[in-house]
Amino acid sequence: MRYIFDFSDHMMLSLFKLGGHEGNKPELVTWLAREEEPEFVLCEDEKLARFLNGLIIKNRGSKGDEIPEPERVLSNNMVLRKLKIALNLQADDLLEILELNEFTLSKHELSALFRRPGHKNYRVCLDQLLRNVLDGMAKHYRKSHKKVDSDKPSTDFIWSTKSDSS
Repeated sequence: MRYIFDFSDHMMLSLFKLGGHEGNKPELVTWLAREEEPEFVLCEDEKLARFLNGLIIKNRGSKGDEIPEPERVLSNNMVLRKLKIALNLQADDLLEILELNEFTLSKHELSALFRRPGHKNYRVCLDQLLRNVLDGMAKHYRKSHKKVDSDKPSTDFIWSTKSDSS
């Protein structure tokens, strides 16, 4: 997400804070390091869920005064659902983003990713599909994107006005 929207460290930490995690720059640096670098530390699912919840709150507003409880374990399906909510993406938007990577998926296949586990039409979102979504988002949102150093929106990424009033 940092690369897709060119978020500054300050913006990343503020999104974690909105999700209920008081992070710090050294911690952030370890999560953003490449896997082959010695300082790399894998971001735990719960903290990633807090970041994604913070992105939802920033873009869509809070449902109340309470910070949502993060999931302890995140599946690719949950990550995709949270991104869809945070960015207010409809099925056609996601399909268009996938097409930027020449990845074809039908609306029925896409909707199966958002069903509850246990539903007869539920499908697991594989790593390859999530990577293609993220790569397609980078192509879509970074067209003429400028660095976001403050809480101001870029020209390509529209923040919800709900969170501006709080």
